Amino acid sequence: MYKCTSSFLVQKKNGWYVNWAKLAEENEIYALVIKGTVDIQGLVAVKPMEDLQAVFITWMCAAPVNNKLINSGPKYAGVGGHLFSIAAEISEKIGYGGTLTGYAANKELVSHYCERFNAETIGILHPYHILSDEINAKKIREVYDFEWTEDEL
Repeated sequence: MYKCTSSFLVQKKNGWYVNWAKLAEENEIYALVIKGTVDIQGLVAVKPMEDLQAVFITWMCAAPVNNKLINSGPKYAGVGGHLFSIAAEISEKIGYGGTLTGYAANKELVSHYCERFNAETIGILHPYHILSDEINAKKIREVYDFEWTEDEL
């Protein structure tokens, strides 16, 4: 897993749904890569929310090659779980115990996050606002592990 710089992200536009370089202006961006490569399998944009004592997942998505919405057979499964795990580790490192929050894109994703990751729908700031507490974040990290690197892409 790498922290991404905006200069690297500018090169990754097609199929990623958003301008990641723009997200990097207010968020930290992390990339999930296969060990020994710089082939991005997924990206997650996060920022600390001190008032909520949680890391806010601003945006996350699998690489186009892993996105089952645009490919009938994703190259790798489990990318989303690994991206949640990355966000949970960042939350833990900054003192929020792994607590995560964010907005799902739609009702189906809310259901998926609640079923798969034991997130809760809180609907405070958005109809699809979810929260994953530190207990569930620990479970996510146990299932979706990764190796951290301080290198930047």
